[in-house]
Amino acid sequence: MALISVGWREWVALPDIGIDCIKAKIDTGARTSCLHAFSQEKFTQGGSPWVRFGMHPHQLRTDIEAFCEAEIVDERMVSDSGGHREVRPIICSTIDLGEVQFVAEFSLTNRDSMRFRVLLGRTAMAKRLIVDPGKSFLLKKKEQ
Repeated sequence: MALISVGWREWVALPDIGIDCIKAKIDTGARTSCLHAFSQEKFTQGGSPWVRFGMHPHQLRTDIEAFCEAEIVDERMVSDSGGHREVRPIICSTIDLGEVQFVAEFSLTNRDSMRFRVLLGRTAMAKRLIVDPGKSFLLKKKEQ
């Protein structure tokens, strides 16, 4: 598989949870990918743990909301960039990045105070992406 060159921020889609287009920070400093989630509500479906959550898909805006559901594949202790640790639910979603698609794990936490609602961490990037930190939006934005 050839490595894809990306900028430090890119447009992505998360079709498994109904997100057609959202800006993501391609974050080589983060091990785990992260997705903004508020009003998390855990429930059981088909005998498996699931989570329903809201998200604000546009930067710096909380007036637009999307509500998503996903199976919880794990719960892990995650440290944020400030060193604060919390147990977060982990979900999986297909990620569309330009012409490339792959499944990635995302921890869920409230990122309303952060610029980017999605961080794509090193684990998801491994053997797939090369990051050019001086560039942005190198890949084609998915048509809506």
